[in-house]
Amino acid sequence: MAERRAFAQKISRTVAAEVRKQISGQYGGSPQLLKNLNIGGSVSHHTTVPLTEAVDPVDLEDYLIAHPIAVESGPLRDLLEFPPDDIEVVHTPRECRTLVSAVPEESEMDPHVRDCVRSYTEDWAIVNRKYHKLGTGFNPNTLDKQKERQKGLPKQIFESDEAPDGNSYQDEQDDLKRRSMSIDDTPRGSWACSIFDLKNSLPDALLPNLLDRTPNEEIDHHNEDQRKSSRHKELFALHPAPDEFQEEPIERLSVPEVPKEHFGQRLLVKCLSLKFEIEIEPIFASLALYDVKEKKKISENFYFDLNSEQMKGMLRPHVPPAAISTLARSAIFSITYPSQDVFLVIKLEKVLQQGDIGECAEPYMIFKESDAAKNKEKLEKLKCQAEQFCQRLGKYRMPFAWTAIHLMNIVSSAGSLERDSTEVEVGTGERKGSWSERRNSSIVGRRSLERTTSGDEACNLTSFRPATLTVTNFFKQEGDRLSDEDLYKFLADMRRPSSVLRRLRPITAQLKIDISPAPENPHYCLTPELLQVKLYPDSRVRPTREILEFPARDVYVPNTTYRNLLYVYPQSLNFANRQGSARNITVKVQFMYGEDPSNAMPVIFGKSSCPEFSKEAYTAVVYHNRSPDFHEEIKIKLPATLTDHHHLLFTFYHVSCQQKQNTPLETPVGYTWIPMLQNGRLKTGQFCLPVSLEKPPQAYSVLSPEVPLPGMKWVDNHKGVFNVEVVAVSSLHTQDPYLDKFFALVHALDEHMFPVRIGDMRIMENNLENELKSSISALNSSQLEPVVRFLHLLLDKLILLVVRPPVIAGQIVNLGQASFEAMASIINRLHKNLDGNQDQHGRNSLLASYIYYVFRLPNTYPNSPSPGPGGLGGSVHYATMARSAVRPASLNLNRSRSLSNSNPDISGTPTSPDDEVRSIIGSKGLDRSNSWVNTGGPKAAPWGSNPSPSAESTQLFHEELALQWVVCSGSVREAALQQAWFFFELMVKSMVHHLYFADKLDAPRKNRFPERFMDDVTALVSTIAGDIVSRFQKDTEMVERLNTSLAFFLNDLLSIMDRGFVFMLIKTCYKQVSSKLYSLTNPSNLASLRLDFLRIICSHEHYVTLNLPCSLLTPPASPSPSVSSATSQSSGFSTNVQDQKIANMFELSVPFRQQHYLAGLVLTELAVILDPDAEGLFGLHKKVINMVHNLLSSHDSDPRYADPQVKARVAMLYLPLIGVIMETVPQLYDFTESHNQRGRPSCVAVDDYESEGGSMISQTVAMAIAGTSVPQLTRPSSFLLTSSSGRQHSTFSTESSRSLLICLLWVLKNADESVLQKWFTDLSVLQLNRLLDLLYLCVSCFEYKGKKVFERMNSLTFKKSKDMRAKLEEAILGSIGARQEMVRRSRGQLERSPSGSAFGSQENLRWRKDMTHWRQNTEKLDKSHKPARSRAEIEHEALIDGNLATEANLIILDTLEIVVQTVSVTESKESILGGVLKVLLHSMACNQSALYLQHCFATQRALVSKFPELLFEEETEQCADLCLRLLRHCSSSISTIRSHASASLYLLMRQNFEIGNNFARVKMQVTMSLSSLVGTSQNFNEEFLRRSLKTILTYAEEDLELRETTFPDQVQDLVFNLHMILSDTVKMKEHQEDPEMLIDLMYRIAKGYQNSPDLRLTWLQNMAGKHSERSNHAESAQCLVHSAALVAEYLSMLEDRKYLPVGCVTFQNISSNVLEESAVSDDVVSPDEEGICSGKYFTEAGLVGLLEQAAASFSMAGMYEAVNEVYKVLIPIHEANRDAKKLSTIHGKLQEAFSKIVHQVTF
Repeated sequence: MAERRAFAQKISRTVAAEVRKQISGQYGGSPQLLKNLNIGGSVSHHTTVPLTEAVDPVDLEDYLIAHPIAVESGPLRDLLEFPPDDIEVVHTPRECRTLVSAVPEESEMDPHVRDCVRSYTEDWAIVNRKYHKLGTGFNPNTLDKQKERQKGLPKQIFESDEAPDGNSYQDEQDDLKRRSMSIDDTPRGSWACSIFDLKNSLPDALLPNLLDRTPNEEIDHHNEDQRKSSRHKELFALHPAPDEFQEEPIERLSVPEVPKEHFGQRLLVKCLSLKFEIEIEPIFASLALYDVKEKKKISENFYFDLNSEQMKGMLRPHVPPAAISTLARSAIFSITYPSQDVFLVIKLEKVLQQGDIGECAEPYMIFKESDAAKNKEKLEKLKCQAEQFCQRLGKYRMPFAWTAIHLMNIVSSAGSLERDSTEVEVGTGERKGSWSERRNSSIVGRRSLERTTSGDEACNLTSFRPATLTVTNFFKQEGDRLSDEDLYKFLADMRRPSSVLRRLRPITAQLKIDISPAPENPHYCLTPELLQVKLYPDSRVRPTREILEFPARDVYVPNTTYRNLLYVYPQSLNFANRQGSARNITVKVQFMYGEDPSNAMPVIFGKSSCPEFSKEAYTAVVYHNRSPDFHEEIKIKLPATLTDHHHLLFTFYHVSCQQKQNTPLETPVGYTWIPMLQNGRLKTGQFCLPVSLEKPPQAYSVLSPEVPLPGMKWVDNHKGVFNVEVVAVSSLHTQDPYLDKFFALVHALDEHMFPVRIGDMRIMENNLENELKSSISALNSSQLEPVVRFLHLLLDKLILLVVRPPVIAGQIVNLGQASFEAMASIINRLHKNLDGNQDQHGRNSLLASYIYYVFRLPNTYPNSPSPGPGGLGGSVHYATMARSAVRPASLNLNRSRSLSNSNPDISGTPTSPDDEVRSIIGSKGLDRSNSWVNTGGPKAAPWGSNPSPSAESTQLFHEELALQWVVCSGSVREAALQQAWFFFELMVKSMVHHLYFADKLDAPRKNRFPERFMDDVTALVSTIAGDIVSRFQKDTEMVERLNTSLAFFLNDLLSIMDRGFVFMLIKTCYKQVSSKLYSLTNPSNLASLRLDFLRIICSHEHYVTLNLPCSLLTPPASPSPSVSSATSQSSGFSTNVQDQKIANMFELSVPFRQQHYLAGLVLTELAVILDPDAEGLFGLHKKVINMVHNLLSSHDSDPRYADPQVKARVAMLYLPLIGVIMETVPQLYDFTESHNQRGRPSCVAVDDYESEGGSMISQTVAMAIAGTSVPQLTRPSSFLLTSSSGRQHSTFSTESSRSLLICLLWVLKNADESVLQKWFTDLSVLQLNRLLDLLYLCVSCFEYKGKKVFERMNSLTFKKSKDMRAKLEEAILGSIGARQEMVRRSRGQLERSPSGSAFGSQENLRWRKDMTHWRQNTEKLDKSHKPARSRAEIEHEALIDGNLATEANLIILDTLEIVVQTVSVTESKESILGGVLKVLLHSMACNQSALYLQHCFATQRALVSKFPELLFEEETEQCADLCLRLLRHCSSSISTIRSHASASLYLLMRQNFEIGNNFARVKMQVTMSLSSLVGTSQNFNEEFLRRSLKTILTYAEEDLELRETTFPDQVQDLVFNLHMILSDTVKMKEHQEDPEMLIDLMYRIAKGYQNSPDLRLTWLQNMAGKHSERSNHAESAQCLVHSAALVAEYLSMLEDRKYLPVGCVTFQNISSNVLEESAVSDDVVSPDEEGICSGKYFTEAGLVGLLEQAAASFSMAGMYEAVNEVYKVLIPIHEANRDAKKLSTIHGKLQEAFSKIVHQVTF
């Protein structure tokens, strides 16, 4: 046992409790801790459950029935139950991009097509939790909504912000000095000047009714109303969220993206014009993208025609009228994988003419436009020829020229400063020259070329600047190098600097194109199928074509639209061995649905300026080439339903270019074809076909040309001579054999047509079951890309097989298990291969959106007349499987089961389906009839060949799913666990759908689901919790996912199931974790998982309702449901039961944890983790505190709880939080330490040391001026008890402490005050002091930092971000040496010369212009490095901080008031008032807003008037402190603060006077405070203080009640004295250089302190010091004598010793002035007062010291007679003490003195 962990031992054992008692006794801890961790104490009749274990939850549904709601309506009513419209099932029409949705034109479709089309067009079925966005996951604190909530905050005024900057402040001071009369203008030392000044100054406004005698209750009410008016409602809106919210909070589940068509980055290319040197014939152009690295064409062709009308006219006979869709001149390309290897290739063709390409291109190369006049005749001749060719050969084309543009060059140079110096820029952003024109350009040009080859930089096409390119060079096509292979070689070569192509002679031309990022939704767009995309206002406008992408690598996106296209690429033909003349060869391609020539279908897309569709397409002719290459792309719209007769027909023609007699234009020279279907699958791929010399025979279309047909002649002995590629882009044809087979079998079941032909197999009905199962398991072998493309359909079908097991050969086949396994494996494949596609919870976005939008229960299609998906109606052969799968015995679910068998697949086989039905319905244990009703299944469908009257039923998917999951094992179970979230979400959606379609969403929750299903869920949750506990160390990542999935599942269940049942499930999970936690050496990982789990569950949008916020905690012993919540609120707290209840409400008692179940769990976690003895959980502090913080801040912003009454109910759920936080006091971060000693706000301290150098008076002098008896503010004593508890607690971080404290303040702000007061009454003095300590800490924690601090922080971050910017600039400008240098130089010059003209002006302008674009980029990048905030942001930050500080302090003030009331009511516990005062004083010492101070002073006045003795007799230190604080605020620059502070100060004197008819104490304290204030404050302003003094005078003059007493005179004396000291001290600072003046002032100040012995002594000593510095020993000695006399005066009062001097009379012989020191005036404070004469000098030793010093000074001054007089006083003291040594020394000195006198006399 010794080995056992301490953690385990400490919990719930008596020993631990004992230990704790001791500890809590030691550090004054409350009994709270005991109660918490082992709830015993007063709560006798509860069984105690330690906090580390979960209690049994209340049965929520029963509770709500048993406690009917008393409130009729209103916000409280909504707290009690979920809203009726909480969950809805919405059918949202899916967004269709195009004006008409893409569907096949045929009306008759086969089942697969029908299913696909349905899958692409049906509405989304969405389950909507209407209030979900109110859960904590969407807390505005964590979103960017904070700013909205902070609108309209009042600006709080803080003195620290008002304090002017150094310079202006100095001027003001000088000005004031000039106004206050100079000391030289009046007789020295006179009071007159001072009084004159005072009389002339203006008072601040007086507070009305201040002097009235009002009952305390009224004052309290008035103060409270004032305090409570216009308060900020939401505390958390002022508090920034903790750091963790930079990332997504764990409980936020984002709504998945709507499944939609995939597009890459989109690029808009506009073709503007194409001009050659000569214009003699029409030219046809096409554009396409190629990826050199992947050697792949990555887009279809875009054909465009830029010919003039005149040129088009030449072809009129051949071209039917053009459809507008073929007149497009702009296209949108999509690029999913942009890279440095993408080229835009432009190919040109012209009309076929005699002669090879070189000859035909010659004129274009030699003629120049400028020489048109010279060559007029030649051109005319050429035109003539062209016209002839156009008329005769107008329908044939020949290759002509091509060029390529390196796309990334354009994009990157458009987006950055990478501009070529040689490029001529025309207009904005227009650039000339593709790279090919730049071949003679300078090095810079070429270098930019090389740069692009340097590997794959990331390429972004979404944000470059639009560019206009002018391409000037084309290469003529080489007749023998037309294939794609050759093109890739050319393109690769192009990127080399010494390109072969550069040596070729180009065809000069001008092609202008615009390239820009495509706009979000461009108008007038056509899809690749020529459908109009939405926003197509006018059909007559020239459209933009969307160009279909052929992505370079696989793209994994499910199909969402119907698309069925076929691309045919004839590649090459070899007729070298064919006899006869066949030279100018063209291929005619047709798509046939039969063999008759008239069966060609008009499905071939037209190119440019032609009809939309045609029946045939011709390839371009290469002149005189028997083995031509082709580069055509023929695009075909496939019919939806294909038959065996559909085929592609290729006819080869020889075209005769010369006109000869009897020669036809075209002669057929061969035929070949490709059947479209092979074994029912679409045939695509590479083909090398033999070519027949004659027309194919009858019925050829079903065979392939490879089959040797008898009696046919073939070119080259039936060898393959024609290469062609066929590519399909289709969302109907999977092009995967495994998927095809699966879908075919499922449809065979649908149609019930046997045998089924699949591939070469014929499957009979008896074999179908095995085939089906094997095809389900073979889905694993299919390619991932088609699986993803057909994901929606595939999952739909698998789910259908689960829900409606088919009847095959009269037997019901249960495919549940097979389908479940297949789903699990597909989902895991997706997860593994698409890991970039997951959210923070590891949910694959494709699957998440399938569940959210697509999945619905089969049979519940809202709009299909047939029950099943896409017409599974009619003769569907589906049945319901009895629940026969065997459950593991361990689940102890004993139910009678009629059909059970050891093999879960095969049920017992009854003789006929009838028996089976009977057995299902008959068996009581399996009575599922209730769940069959209303599922919309066909009511009477024949089963097999055996029609029976029974109802066909469906299995409920969630029930089957739960069962399959519970019984699965091995790898399947592992796969399901890996992606548990998917099955959980599927189950939940199925449950909701079932409730919705069975109209049970309003049914009582207990009757919604059968018990068996509930058992399965329990078993499932329990085993999964077991997995989490047992595997969390091994499979950390998987378990984290599993844990969050389980939590989300339970969160979902709370919305739909019996909530008490779900609470039990939560308890089950808790139990499993708890039992494991004990045995762990390092429990924090598991505890952390449990926190995540809890946090997700508590993020439920009705979390508050789930906690029964209106329930009263009635102890189970005396349940009193009669006391309804409404009455209890008004009834006050009378009975004993209710006292009990109060304790229960504030402690984590069992009733609390049972009734407020989730809140109980949250607070328990908090208490356990923050418990200082909980070892190993230290790392979780932040996490658990954030959880609570997040919950509270979410409630705070929740519109449902805005009503204060409701908020109070919500706050009730968190009352124990106060106790828990009180426990943590020793561990909280000590915010008070940042205050420097005199308790001034830290921000002032910062300013102090910054200005130290130039300060007017040095720190040491200041301290001396201040006198030493300034009370030192340290941390309240109770904080110091922690160390005695034997071990140091680890403290929390500042952030955690701050979060905890803001939570505390929230509860205090919103809880019901009467409840708080009742509880405070029950607390012991110790505990109340704890609470006050906490409040003290809160004051420091939320202190306003001040604008200056924000600005200072800002300048630091700004500097950082500037460095970043420089680095970034460097990166963007590229690292090319010379260029970088140049840029750097130019930047330097730009910075130096104001106009920036130092550099070549041309360059400059360009650089500046480019800068603008570049700047936007950097700003984006800077965001990551907090950029320097703008002025406005700093203002905003300061505004919020100020409001938070004000609100926090007002809450503290409210709480202090409640504590004070508690004392007044109970008339005991006065001892804690000192603590209240301490907090109040501390808050006055901090940096506070004017608004708060005004309330604070009001409270302080009330406190003093209620408990006057408190200040003047008990807490005298506090009195001194209070005087200091009030005086400090009397010198505030803000008038409201001054008027309140002076009112408080006046009342303080008045009360002191009333108690004892003398206010010596306050007088003295005020005088001392003034001295301290003037001495230590650097930015102290006398003018303001003078005003306050005047205000106090005014009060005294107007105070009628005390007019007859001495009070007004005393006040006047005091004020004048203060004013005098004030003026003198201020002047002292001025006259530091003038010693005479300085001493004079010091003398006057010392005089002003006549009745504060300590201070007077200090000043006398200061004077002595100053004199001796300047060697004025006699004066120094006199000061010391006065000091000694003062001490003697008070010592004689304190101690009656004969040998001591009797007072100042004794010193008369030395100086007659000494009598000034006599303490005889009426207001002298007797020295036995605490804090008076307590300095070290007011002792016998002190007196001796002073006298010795005086003697030494006299001696140095040569006043030897005086030395004798001093020693006369000293000798009796030493004699009394029999100090022979001292006496000997003295006599020695006397001898010296006398001998000196003798010496001097003799001379």
